[in-house]
Amino acid sequence: DLIFSWSASLFLSIWKHGEAALNQHLFKVVAKDDIDKYFLKSLIEFQIPEITKSSHGSTMQHITRKELYTFSVIVPTSKTEQTKIAEVLSTVDKAIEDTEKLIAKQQRLKTGLMQDLLTCGIDAKGNIRSEATHEFKDSPLGRIPIEWEVVHIGSILKTSPKNGYSPNESNSWEGVYVLGLGCLTHDGFRPTQLKFAPKLEGFMEKALLSTGDFLISRSNTQNLVGLVGIYEDIGIPCLYPDLMVRLSFSEEVINEFMELSFSSHYLRKQIQRDATGTSGSMKKINSTKIKNFLFIQPPKTEQVKILSKINKFNLLMENHNAELNKLKSLKAALMRDLLSGERSVVPLLEKTKG
Repeated sequence: DLIFSWSASLFLSIWKHGEAALNQHLFKVVAKDDIDKYFLKSLIEFQIPEITKSSHGSTMQHITRKELYTFSVIVPTSKTEQTKIAEVLSTVDKAIEDTEKLIAKQQRLKTGLMQDLLTCGIDAKGNIRSEATHEFKDSPLGRIPIEWEVVHIGSILKTSPKNGYSPNESNSWEGVYVLGLGCLTHDGFRPTQLKFAPKLEGFMEKALLSTGDFLISRSNTQNLVGLVGIYEDIGIPCLYPDLMVRLSFSEEVINEFMELSFSSHYLRKQIQRDATGTSGSMKKINSTKIKNFLFIQPPKTEQVKILSKINKFNLLMENHNAELNKLKSLKAALMRDLLSGERSVVPLLEKTKG
């Protein structure tokens, strides 16, 4: 059955999981006899951007049957041609689905690998330690290699944590950006939420960023508070806001290793446990709490080895993501050509007959 989600997220799917019942936010779409079901799925998907423009609702976007009936589309009269278009698009869909599954599998492997590397580490032979072959000891964060230590974050800081500065957002470009909280993600720093800052004044300079600055959010939702990132210069001066804190670590640790550690299960658990706030959605941590978080510290030489292992994994995932983006771009181009009538699959049909 062809299922259309008309509320919250607009999308279509072919149901493949046995008997089930629809809830009130789903339509079952039944194609007429002269319409290929798989072609119809692609055709509606192609129209989703336009359909979305007609959706409404302040908290949960949705579209109604009445609004759907106002849309007109171009349809090949030949069902054979429809089927061929669906076959072309489904080939790309299958490649996208396989690549997404591979990425999801790699992400699960990376999560497990990080857990092992950040609690067991790598021995002199390049293998992950185990208690069967190496000596471990008890710690406040569980069993760790005998060579490692558990310390407070405050003990590896060169200076006290520094809050940023949040000026009133400017209505026009004054030559400076201020980061939004969205710049700190589960994957580190991303310059995706930049706001216009007023003209740079002397007192604002303390919040100017330089490449390599380590940032942590001190306020956000329960799931996002305490996210970290290492700032990279974007070619334009940037300030960090009051809801972020800049940390400066001692020579005992590597910035990139600290970024990795702050995404670990043991540190995320401490952050979410200690984040407080009267608001149901926004939680906060402060400098004192940040300094009191416990950190599992391997020797610096081993930090380098762990980072090397993770970076190889990240490169593999980047390649898979690049392939996924290429496939999605290919599908978008094919949909634009084949579902708008700009290109015909008739030559393919004639070649098949030949």
